[in-house]
Amino acid sequence: MSIATTTGDKGQTSLFSGERVWKDDLRVEAYGSLDELDAHIGEAKNQINDVNTRHLLIDIQKVLFKVMGQLASKADAYPDAIGLDEVAKLTEMIQDYEQRVDLKGFVIPGSILQSAKLDICRTITRRAERRIITLSKQEEIPEVILVYVNRLSDFFFILARWIEKKENAIVYVSK
Repeated sequence: MSIATTTGDKGQTSLFSGERVWKDDLRVEAYGSLDELDAHIGEAKNQINDVNTRHLLIDIQKVLFKVMGQLASKADAYPDAIGLDEVAKLTEMIQDYEQRVDLKGFVIPGSILQSAKLDICRTITRRAERRIITLSKQEEIPEVILVYVNRLSDFFFILARWIEKKENAIVYVSK
């Protein structure tokens, strides 16, 4: 089976749950922003030397696949929904990195290539979050998705700062 199905040639796509929608539908915008994020995470993990960090990013990509599937489905049609356990795991990781970094103020993002890529991931996550919020005003979106995506941008921020700290490269706005 070819990936060039031609079914989207007139500007519509199929959701996982079967409905046809326009490619600029808010739902498609929301999961499309997460798809863009997923690609940037893929690039980031290839720029980071720490094996454990790369594995964390792969785990996040796996959860994002579930979130995108949920967003591409109407009426709880996606069978592998995320739960509060994914939110709890992400929150624990953020708290762990916060203790490691011990921020002293506002930072200038992207002091080194690896942290810059994670800062791009953070900003794409924030855009995806805005799209999901807009969608949630029109359709019911599981709250766990909103919480997870909100937390995910925090994770990218603190992970970027941890990588900078390891390289003694955190740049504060003022000292």
